[in-house]
Amino acid sequence: MKAGPGFCEVHFAYDDELNLYFVSKLTTRHCQEITSNPHVAGNIIKQHPLTEAPNGLYFEGMAEEIIPSEADIARYCTALGRDIIQLKEQLLEPNGRRMFRIKVSNWAVFGNIDGSGHVKHELNWGEQ
Repeated sequence: MKAGPGFCEVHFAYDDELNLYFVSKLTTRHCQEITSNPHVAGNIIKQHPLTEAPNGLYFEGMAEEIIPSEADIARYCTALGRDIIQLKEQLLEPNGRRMFRIKVSNWAVFGNIDGSGHVKHELNWGEQ
């Protein structure tokens, strides 16, 4: 199952510019693929029962490994309920976890957002 780009679930935090941050081991397929191709796409779906249609976001952007600031680490740990000291230790391990940032360039919201049925709306948040 390694013919094309991989997919995975990541737990993430975001900043005021709507960049997404996640932590993952360098040995994972998705981290290895980011090294050779930083273009990423994903979705964020609101949990829902099987009897309801999903609501959520699609996004596209560029992912990069970062050296996280104290603010990056605090934001991530606060959002996910993680222990800051433990994460700092994991980030220092030679082949351990690393923090990545996705600079999102395109967003779309989907679902029955405005009551008109299940549709997709492109969002132009970065455009003035």
